[in-house]
Amino acid sequence: MPEVVVGSDLHADPTACIGYRPSRGESGDLTLGPGAHIRSGSALYLGSHIGARLQTGHNVVIREGCVIGDDVSIWSNTVIDYGCHIGDGVKIHSNCYIAQYTEIEDGAFLAPGVTIANDLYPGQPVSARLMAGPNIGAGAQIGVNVTILPYVHIGERALIGAGAVVVLDIPADSVAFGNPAEVRGRVGDLTAIDDRVKAAASSMRRRHTSRAPAMSGREGDAS
Repeated sequence: MPEVVVGSDLHADPTACIGYRPSRGESGDLTLGPGAHIRSGSALYLGSHIGARLQTGHNVVIREGCVIGDDVSIWSNTVIDYGCHIGDGVKIHSNCYIAQYTEIEDGAFLAPGVTIANDLYPGQPVSARLMAGPNIGAGAQIGVNVTILPYVHIGERALIGAGAVVVLDIPADSVAFGNPAEVRGRVGDLTAIDDRVKAAASSMRRRHTSRAPAMSGREGDAS
């Protein structure tokens, strides 16, 4: 019978389920490294191997057959479907869906609402047999509400802008955005963040100034 093998210093909320039995048949042991913090409503299925110091938000699902490294964070309402490989230090934010057979390499970051697909032609038997998620390279940064299609490779340290739909490979160190996503530049050429913040603050001041109501001569007159 499959077992749950848990490392030391586990913190699991009372409604977390560690060792959920999948409906797809026998799946093997669940191993969970030391120092994990599993929050309420989360379910870790039998048959996955998870490293040290996993952190989940609430209502996270990690299906069977996954291999997950050390120091991974997966936040609330995110689903990691079966057969995924996730490297060390990966951070996956809230409300993400990680499709079966996705590979996410060390240090990558997925912002809220990222959706990953793994079926090129849904409903076709051949496509179902060849399902494969994308490969997200080490240190890649995936923006809010990005959609990534099957078989795509996103290179190391690439930056994918919010709302993009990634249908083709993105080279390492590239900045890409749009629908479909296109390479628009290089990460090394981005405007320094201090300059972006100053520009945004200046723009906000201009907007507030332009919207201020005109003061008539009678306003504030106590006579």
